[in-house]
Amino acid sequence: MVDVDARMTALEQRVRQLEDQVAIYQILSTYGAAADGASHKAMTELWTDDAVYDAQIVAFRGKAEILAMLKSDMHQQIITGGAAHVIGMPSVSIHGDTAVATCCARLYRKDGDSYRAWRVTACRWDLVRTAKGWRIKSRVNKLLNGDEDARELLRSGIE
Repeated sequence: MVDVDARMTALEQRVRQLEDQVAIYQILSTYGAAADGASHKAMTELWTDDAVYDAQIVAFRGKAEILAMLKSDMHQQIITGGAAHVIGMPSVSIHGDTAVATCCARLYRKDGDSYRAWRVTACRWDLVRTAKGWRIKSRVNKLLNGDEDARELLRSGIE
């Protein structure tokens, strides 16, 4: 005989897992559009208040520093010169109210009539479920320049 309650519970768990995964995809896909569109509101809503963004060359701690980076002359010169922050489809691992997303990312910059990859990185995103939904707790980037650090960062999110 079929245990309807057990099947409903299993189905609810599967639906929640899928909803969580889609919500995380949505957050990561919003990142590039927010960065390139200079949407400070959208970018700020992606992160926890105490988030850390380690871009390898510099780390930004908290929403205020992340927002200041977006408003900085350096970032403004990049986006007004023509740029695209592109995040590859992430591998997502969800464990209750925490998750890890692992992917590669590229920053393309306009170069004459075409674009060139300016920065290519391994990325690890740690996310947490909050009262407002999933938010980024930390992001770590490592240049994919052949160093072991970048490969280890990728492995840390998928093994």
